[in-house]
Amino acid sequence: MKRKALALLSGGLDSTLAVKVMLEQGIEVEALNFTSPFCTCTGKNAGCKSEAIRVAEEFGIPIKVMHKGVDYLEVVRAPRHGYGKGMNPCVDCRIFLLRKAKEYMAESGADFVITGEVLGQRPMSQRRDTLRVIERESGLEGLLLRPLSAKHFEPTRPEREGWVDREKLLAIQGRSRKEQMQLAEDLDVKNYPCPAGGCLLTEVSFVSKVRDVFDHSDQLNLRDFRLLKVARHFRVGPRTKVLIGRNEAENELLSHHVQPGEAAIRWLDGSSPLGVLMGTVDDVLLETAAKVLLRYTKAEPGSDCRIKVTVDGSEQMLTVSHTFSETCIEQYRV
Repeated sequence: MKRKALALLSGGLDSTLAVKVMLEQGIEVEALNFTSPFCTCTGKNAGCKSEAIRVAEEFGIPIKVMHKGVDYLEVVRAPRHGYGKGMNPCVDCRIFLLRKAKEYMAESGADFVITGEVLGQRPMSQRRDTLRVIERESGLEGLLLRPLSAKHFEPTRPEREGWVDREKLLAIQGRSRKEQMQLAEDLDVKNYPCPAGGCLLTEVSFVSKVRDVFDHSDQLNLRDFRLLKVARHFRVGPRTKVLIGRNEAENELLSHHVQPGEAAIRWLDGSSPLGVLMGTVDDVLLETAAKVLLRYTKAEPGSDCRIKVTVDGSEQMLTVSHTFSETCIEQYRV
């Protein structure tokens, strides 16, 4: 009986090789890819999702793309196993993904799950002890196979029952990618991406933006986190933030994310970026946001400036004095 594996496929070298190793053994494979608002990839046709789809097409295997939803945001807010150097809940994140994979196993008809994890490669989530925790808490004990490091662990059920040949699995360990690159050459795996990029939650400079959303939100939504990667962010009220585009592409993107009751603002008498007030909108907050916006125009300091305000398709004009210094601006910057 031919067995089927469900593979967590990011599109990176390790997960690509794990899939290839299984295919070489005649195992049927279906890929599962997860998207995140915290991925460093940008652009509609760039990054992890497109790489995973490219790999799946090249290998001729089906792929399902799942979006990490609001339940994932709750994991980020309060991870049971703590954070890494930033706000990255790496252990809880792996448990979350593998639980989703376990739920999907029945639908896909898979017998076991494979990942590209390598013992010792990542300091938080790929230590021997944390790998055991991840396997146990995901509910996949005995059914989680890590082909690239399999010989460093006790045989899984697929190995014990002869679904896969343990002798053809690997014993890669550590942070060097030399063995993976040699394996890629041996298995004729080409055009794999460099081992760069990753998760914005590991970047300390990004953490303040994430914490700001958690600290000032009555209800979490993915939009607020997706927009953290674009525009300039300013907290002008407990439940209000103004985003100001840095270029025309960001202005266009922001214009599509204005929700009912929120305000879009522009300086009327010259070239102006788009500003969007997210959350509560009132006259005082509008004036503050407009003064922040004027910092990014060529309006004459100290002058009275006309600001166009658009809310739910209705336009009005607001006159605001351009009085904010750089010091004033910085007190609002997230």
